[in-house]
Amino acid sequence: MKRILAAAMIVAATFGIAEAKEWTKVRIGTEGAYPPFNYFDSDNQLQGFDVDIAKALCDEMKVECEFVAQDWEGIIPALIANKYDAIIASMSITPERQEKVDFTEKYYSTPPALIAPSDSELSATDPGTLEGKTIGAQASTTHATFLEDVYKNSTIKLYGTQDEANLDLASGRLDAVAADSVVLSEWLKTDDGACCKMVGPMENDPQYFGDGAGIAVRKGEDDLREMFNKAIAAIRENGTYEKIEAKYFDFSVY
Repeated sequence: MKRILAAAMIVAATFGIAEAKEWTKVRIGTEGAYPPFNYFDSDNQLQGFDVDIAKALCDEMKVECEFVAQDWEGIIPALIANKYDAIIASMSITPERQEKVDFTEKYYSTPPALIAPSDSELSATDPGTLEGKTIGAQASTTHATFLEDVYKNSTIKLYGTQDEANLDLASGRLDAVAADSVVLSEWLKTDDGACCKMVGPMENDPQYFGDGAGIAVRKGEDDLREMFNKAIAAIRENGTYEKIEAKYFDFSVY
């Protein structure tokens, strides 16, 4: 019997079966280039809806919260490489990403949209209307994948950040830009965005845009994922979520 127990302990150690980790500090990865959800202010401090939600969740979980800024294209590889413990960066929950990481329940959901120069004749967002047009999007996003798969007769130009795509539109090098509707609406209110207009929402296909934005954690870290799920439910119940939402939006993003 002792030999059997010893062998079982060796197997458990080999295959990583262990007690759940006691989390006292959680490192949060975010982009810092996707206003109003995450961005750097004039003092080089991370701000935004994602950041405030992350802080509220850490408070609810009674853990120390540390933020790590990471370029979007490397954000999942850096999580897997243990650069941080979770991604809170407006990441849509999609089947492709679920092959690499685990997700919490959603913490917000907004549809995709298209913007164009103010003098553009575009009035619809379907692939036929955009045929022959050059459309910009941020690389490695659900919007980029959607455009490349569905808008086959358009030229798709990808950028490292959303701001780069928006500024190329303002400079007249693009016919349109696709992104999250809230992100685009906020940019249109800026001086740079005065050049352009909202064309309208795009098809919110769950195959591409998933079930909303969730928090990504490494595969198998179910304890941390469930801690976040309970905290999301708690801040929605106790009014904290609503206060943060009202700080950035005059409508519900859930």
